[in-house]
Amino acid sequence: MESYIRFDWAMKRLLRNKANYAVLEGLLTTLLEEKVTIQKLLESESNQEDEFDKYNRVDMLAENSKGELVLIEVQNNNEYAYFQRMLFGASKLVTEYINRGQGYDKVRKVYSVNIVYFSLGHGKDFVYHGKTEFVGIHEGDILELSPFQKQTFKVDRVSQLYPEYYILKVNDFNRVAKTPLEEWIYYLNTGNVPEHATAPGLDKVKEQLKLDRMSREELNAYYKHLDNIVILRDN
Repeated sequence: MESYIRFDWAMKRLLRNKANYAVLEGLLTTLLEEKVTIQKLLESESNQEDEFDKYNRVDMLAENSKGELVLIEVQNNNEYAYFQRMLFGASKLVTEYINRGQGYDKVRKVYSVNIVYFSLGHGKDFVYHGKTEFVGIHEGDILELSPFQKQTFKVDRVSQLYPEYYILKVNDFNRVAKTPLEEWIYYLNTGNVPEHATAPGLDKVKEQLKLDRMSREELNAYYKHLDNIVILRDN
């Protein structure tokens, strides 16, 4: 079986190159269930302050063809306040990417995609989706947009105006990959691509993220990265 570069390392070193956007677009297209085209990468929090953070996490901020913001974050080590961290990251984007004096109709849609390699919360699934809905406390109905709002904002539901969160608990995946999303989770978990994978972007992983494409110097840095991750988890 071919060996491929781990996704967090690829995010640090390879996927920031426009020629490799198709890998990230494939993951997002599979997860969001709609075609995602990345227009550009934006500044994110990737300038880590210490050695621990450098190996513990990596993030990437993209803008898609609809002008929406997508924050992809990989977290390698346990963080008990990670749910609040997700909230902070999405909220920060909402406020940073609107110009002073602009109306609230210019607030950008934010997707927060979190790939976690630790046990976050308590649940049976390995992929979770969070969104905001307003439910009547007396009638139990979901508050809807007016026809004018639907036409103006080009969305059907209130939840589409708010940040959406995805959590991929890749270490909890322990089954045969049968769907495109499961094929991606399998790669994120093991670093291997299922033999007959059809998920968008995984064909590009096979082409662009092979270990044997790395130089000796790059391989040494990569293996040091893997060793540091093992040490972090042991700690």
